[in-house]
Amino acid sequence: MTSSSSPSQDKLSSAEPNRAESLRADALMEEDVAWSHEIDGERDGDQFDRQERAALRRVAGLSTELEDVTEVEYRQLRLERVVLVGVWTSGTVQDAENSLAELAALAETAGALVLDGVIQRRDKPDPATYIGSGKADELRDIVLETGADTVVCDGELSPGQLIHLEDVVKVKVVDRTALILDIFAQHAKSREGKAQVALAQMQYMLPRLRGWGQSLSRQMGGGGGGGMATRGPGETKIETDRRRIREKMAKMRREIAEMKTGRDIKRQERRRNKVPSVAIAGYTNAGKSSLLNRLTGAGVLVENALFATLDPTVRRAETPSGRLYTLADTVGFVRHLPHHLVEAFRSTMEEVGDSDLVLHVVDGAHPAPEEQLAAVREVIRDVGATGVPEIVVINKADAADPLVLQRLLRVEKHSIAVSARTGQGIAELLALIDAELPRPEVEVEALVPYTQGGLVSRVHAEGEVISEEHTPEGTLLKARVHSELAALLAPFTAVTA
Repeated sequence: MTSSSSPSQDKLSSAEPNRAESLRADALMEEDVAWSHEIDGERDGDQFDRQERAALRRVAGLSTELEDVTEVEYRQLRLERVVLVGVWTSGTVQDAENSLAELAALAETAGALVLDGVIQRRDKPDPATYIGSGKADELRDIVLETGADTVVCDGELSPGQLIHLEDVVKVKVVDRTALILDIFAQHAKSREGKAQVALAQMQYMLPRLRGWGQSLSRQMGGGGGGGMATRGPGETKIETDRRRIREKMAKMRREIAEMKTGRDIKRQERRRNKVPSVAIAGYTNAGKSSLLNRLTGAGVLVENALFATLDPTVRRAETPSGRLYTLADTVGFVRHLPHHLVEAFRSTMEEVGDSDLVLHVVDGAHPAPEEQLAAVREVIRDVGATGVPEIVVINKADAADPLVLQRLLRVEKHSIAVSARTGQGIAELLALIDAELPRPEVEVEALVPYTQGGLVSRVHAEGEVISEEHTPEGTLLKARVHSELAALLAPFTAVTA
């Protein structure tokens, strides 16, 4: 017995896959167009993993939803459509709008389509529904009117606030912390990055576990003759889940500690060789990776998206005078960075605390660059990385308002304006790095025989050569070196200062 399908059924079954393919093709085409524009103009150097990121990209939050559970072959492709909600407790209306604009950028980075945004003026968030019962009813009307399937709140909601707000608006409610964790989960690439994100997600989820119906309230025990070790009230399903999450968290912490040890060994090796280190820190999307590419040709991914960089990249660099140093690109910060993430990424952020110099990158074209500076410094304080010399690098100077640039340069005493895209101010920044890096403490003048060529190479790599002259007897060097190298040069030293 054979079955035949009508042309209309064939059309129905093929329409949705065709739509998905066309959406994917459009997204990739836009990526190619953007990339070709960068090639035509000036850009930040090679970005070796751009193709990989584009190939793995989630297309505008596409997810599959069954249209009819009995007809599993017909699937409806759906964009995640969100409405944003913010509570304005302090500051100006411009501050509240900037905060909601940043939340919109976070939502779009996570792959959502932003439909609408609402700001509620309150002294403090409502303990029950975050925005108050009246505003929650209004929000439900907006959700129905726009056809949204998710509400994103600009703050960290308590478990009770999430439940109550979902009960009113009848769609999924996500807070700012969960949104940032979702972005981190999408962008984490290294084993350590993935482990840190997983730990932060479990820390966030643990107090928010809740049962649907009675499924998480079932108990193992009971008064019946169930046998030994099954009598008594027992452990509920939700308690079991919590215990399992705690066990996974403990295992994850051990793994991260082991990975940290490997990075510490590399850092100690650099210290042993007396190689100075510079860390690039700053707000997310301020242009840190672009600056790293411009200074070293590192070829790391640059993308106009929040939290494009999660895994720290360390590259070797050289000052105009020939001194070697390392340059580390670190994860970006954001206002009210979830404390789960600060804790999970503490080991990665230690790159900033252990460096000899911090390049604090700020987006000069942002509406509130001073807020970005304050947010980053707050996180640096949280991880105990204060006390490191800092150069404030005001990036995107080509797109910034000249008055804003002047204000920042005046307020931040140790600052410089650059453009990683065009190369403006990069030479001056390199000279400033050269001047700020710690200098070797011993000045020596030595006549090194030509048979000791390796020693001369070490002076060039680890010290600062003031003058060099080749004589019949050997290489006459005047340089500043660290004490260990000075001891090796002692047999050939003419003058020590």
